[in-house]
Amino acid sequence: MDGLLVLDFSQFLAGPVAALRLADLGARVVKIERPGVGDIGRTLAFAGRSIDGDTVSFHAMNRNKESVAADLKNPDDLEDVRRLVARADVMIQNFRPGVMERIGLDYASVKEINPSIVYASASGYGDEGPWRDRPGQDLLAQAISGLPWLSGSREDGPVPLGLSIADHLLSCHIAQGVTALLVRRFRTGQGGLVQSSLLEAVLDLQFELLSTKLNDDTIQVRRHGEHSAHAFLAAPYGTYPTLDGYLALAMNPIPELGRLLDLPELAALTDPR
Repeated sequence: MDGLLVLDFSQFLAGPVAALRLADLGARVVKIERPGVGDIGRTLAFAGRSIDGDTVSFHAMNRNKESVAADLKNPDDLEDVRRLVARADVMIQNFRPGVMERIGLDYASVKEINPSIVYASASGYGDEGPWRDRPGQDLLAQAISGLPWLSGSREDGPVPLGLSIADHLLSCHIAQGVTALLVRRFRTGQGGLVQSSLLEAVLDLQFELLSTKLNDDTIQVRRHGEHSAHAFLAAPYGTYPTLDGYLALAMNPIPELGRLLDLPELAALTDPR
């Protein structure tokens, strides 16, 4: 993507990492930040770690980017930003629905300035529908999607993933959508709009399960014993304590496991039930 200009209006994680992925592919990324305070991610420290006055996570998510301070409520600053928009190939934003419309930097407005621009919008639950104004956050998106019920044993409550999986997956979807529209633009000159959300990202992560459930309503999530690693795969699929740590066992059937461990009792267990 060498030679392409990306304007990154986004904050914290999903949007900035989408822009980062484009930067890693060679694009020039210019981050538009509020004067004085900048991206909120500069102060939200992962594990409380900071470098040079900004959080380590901010540096990680915004490497290889340039930065411009602009007050989008200031007419002069806004006009300067509009001139950047006129030159840009891609624009990424993750403000709450309605914010960019009020500023005049929503897709319809930007398209009038730059008809060939590829515009990407990341949100918590989409730009339409009853949840559009709810706060978008990784744990909340995980919970609404049902994902935490796929981890842990039958004795546990919901077990969320410890990583910001919704944000990182959304960043991949946004970057993929931008790349697809850039390919179309190179062929036809036509720009376009990419939209996705945290909830869509986590639902997509479960497409195998959801597709099966939609085609067979008898499918139920039934978590197993304390060492189980999958709600739909029985033992020995799981993680087991040993004298010097834990052992992860994947797709080996029990008879094969018996042969590997030289345990005839297990090797003889051929009944899949």
